Amino acid sequence: MRREVIIATHGHIDENVGRLAPTLRELSLDIHAHPELAFQEHHAAHRLTGFLAERGFAVERPYAGLETAFRARYPLEGPGPRIAFIAEFDALPGIGHGCGHNLICAASVGAAAALVEALRGSGVGGEVVVIGTPGEEGGGGKVIMLERGGFEGVDAALMFHPGNRTMAVRGSLAATRVTMRFHGKAAHAASSPHTGVNALDACIQTFNAINALRQHVRDETRIHGVITNGGAAPNIVPDYAEAKFLIRHRQYAYMREVRDKVFAAARHAAASVGATVELEEGVSYKERVINRAMAERFGSHLESLGEEVKDPPATGGVGSSDYGNLSQVVPAIHPYVQIVEEGVSAHTAEFATAAASEAGLRAMELAARCLARTGLDLLRDGELLARARREFEETVLARSEAA
Repeated sequence: MRREVIIATHGHIDENVGRLAPTLRELSLDIHAHPELAFQEHHAAHRLTGFLAERGFAVERPYAGLETAFRARYPLEGPGPRIAFIAEFDALPGIGHGCGHNLICAASVGAAAALVEALRGSGVGGEVVVIGTPGEEGGGGKVIMLERGGFEGVDAALMFHPGNRTMAVRGSLAATRVTMRFHGKAAHAASSPHTGVNALDACIQTFNAINALRQHVRDETRIHGVITNGGAAPNIVPDYAEAKFLIRHRQYAYMREVRDKVFAAARHAAASVGATVELEEGVSYKERVINRAMAERFGSHLESLGEEVKDPPATGGVGSSDYGNLSQVVPAIHPYVQIVEEGVSAHTAEFATAAASEAGLRAMELAARCLARTGLDLLRDGELLARARREFEETVLARSEAA
């Protein structure tokens, strides 16, 4: 007896997301109410993997050697591409979900579940995967996972981000984190200051040197830092001071040049007062590679659902993410859906409030629909995936030649 083949449609996906919406809202709000910092996201990982396991996904956790990372796989009916939805779920110190990662992860697991349900009995081959990536806020979870093969075999990576305007495409800045530890010599600040070496002076001189450097770097360079240790008491010459900096630029290669100049500024500033400095570089984020073939398809789905899609700002208005590193090795999209008024920034208390608001939950549901629709298109439309691959290969080749 011939088996009837079901044709999966965008309408089926919309219906599935609609049925899942109450659960996805509760999941998002629960993760918002339990903010967890980088690599400590045990509650979020438990809730997300539980949701996926209940819907037939085979869950691996820990994954890629990270306790809160996970991979959830759902093989389809035969060979085909592996489409990965990326879930971020860590929070910010002191602000909680001021970047809306509770919405990101709920949208990704919702999209995957809705897509799988729509494809049952369709005969479409391939695999739907959700990859949970901890530590985006400075921890570089995706960078670590890339180094450990956590994204091998992925043909396309999809996620969304809440923002202050709806955009199908938006770039990011390459970035690196630096900790500077200045060492001097303690002394009584009143009776014998001449016997001391002031580590805080070395730190402050470093800030001054970097401020002088700003005039002589390319546009869209960002160098920003804070003093995390300035001494113990005003009557003691500080023998230790510490500062943390972020160095950014639109191009990774030039960001590294700026980093070298910042390092030189710190070394010379320390030497100018007789101190020394240790420079520790953390994980580096690369700039995001935009895959327009997939992003424009996502944008067309937004517009078909009544959402106005805007162009990204010509300059500025971007941050950094370890998703940039992933986009350098896999065709990827990272569109934005508005949850706050333009002018309101992420990484603020106002944005954290919006991430649990009706506007935020609406954006999450809308993104889940468009992510799942785009995933369906990639699984069914071989030409769309081929165009995405060609564009990716041409873009990466051009970047490597430029470097």
